Amino acid sequence: MDKLLIIVIDGCSSDYISKENTPNFYRIAKSGFCKCAKSSIPSVTNVNHATILSGKFPYEHGIVGNYYYNKETGKQDFIENSGFIKTDTIFDVLHRKGAKTALLAVNANIMEVFGRNVDFSISVQKPNEILVRFLDMEMPPKVGTLKASGWILEACHNLIKKNNPDVVYCTTSDYMMHNFAPNTNEAITHMQEIDKWIGKIYDLDPKREIYITADHGMNKKSKIVNLQAIMDRMKYEVVCHPPIKDRYIENHVYQEGGVLYLYFKEAAKDKKDEIIKFIEEYPCVESVCTKEEAAKKYNLPMDKIGDYVVFAGEDYAFGELDGEELETDCIRTHGSLYERAIPLIAVNAREEAAKYRYSRDIVRIILEKIES
Repeated sequence: MDKLLIIVIDGCSSDYISKENTPNFYRIAKSGFCKCAKSSIPSVTNVNHATILSGKFPYEHGIVGNYYYNKETGKQDFIENSGFIKTDTIFDVLHRKGAKTALLAVNANIMEVFGRNVDFSISVQKPNEILVRFLDMEMPPKVGTLKASGWILEACHNLIKKNNPDVVYCTTSDYMMHNFAPNTNEAITHMQEIDKWIGKIYDLDPKREIYITADHGMNKKSKIVNLQAIMDRMKYEVVCHPPIKDRYIENHVYQEGGVLYLYFKEAAKDKKDEIIKFIEEYPCVESVCTKEEAAKKYNLPMDKIGDYVVFAGEDYAFGELDGEELETDCIRTHGSLYERAIPLIAVNAREEAAKYRYSRDIVRIILEKIES
């Protein structure tokens, strides 16, 4: 079985990659390819780990956010167990074929959601001390620090060097990307550290099949809008559900993101046209889709995205605020159509670069080759 490694640099838009700061990315690409691909929509973490790992779009794998809403009960909560993904991942498929699998992540919830049929798993957030010692490493730093991503990549390097699993999936944190623009000293230093470990990992076995990508991009926003507060003020009985919401407050101070799922309560249905017109004309809103339109256009499961899907404009995000709007110069986030573009660097890939249009194509192509 060919050795496979997928590295997901959380939140890494292409602006963070340069010949000066990430020379190993370019060195690897010279033997393979480098291109821009598309993430799944919404451009949030859980959706795109599910997409990459399964090789399928959300309408098939069933995960449409980090956070869910049950319309029947009114319950909202975090997605933190494996019951939400409805299809096999590459771990499931190759584990059944006898492959040894490994999952390494900064955030522990990645293990909880995607760790099924994984032989070796470790996170920065909840490290197993025995496994840390096995990797000849010190205990990890805190999750919300610039050192966390370097630690998990070092762990990936050490695991491959010592144990060499057949399938390795390693993902970093987007703490840096949320807090520092590409041209800042912090971002440059962080990307140099990531590049160093990726170079070391590649040098362990240049024949390994390697894909380096991101789950989503990242952009600065100048205004945060609390659409739920606005709906409440207008006495519109609408639940504005944020699929980006997670427990990592250091990254999402206002749980801000570029997309919302709108659930209309019974009392709002008679005012549907009035409410949609109001939302469409609100300055922060770029587009409003019915669930049918969104499902068709963005490959989403119609029963999990509310009655409507609302996308914010390029400079805006929806968030949870005390008031209705907040002007800001320090918020960087994702979730909208503007964070869909992601880098994809590959070496020893199964197909030519043109065949990889979406992040899902990495695993889709591998599984098709295995099954053919």
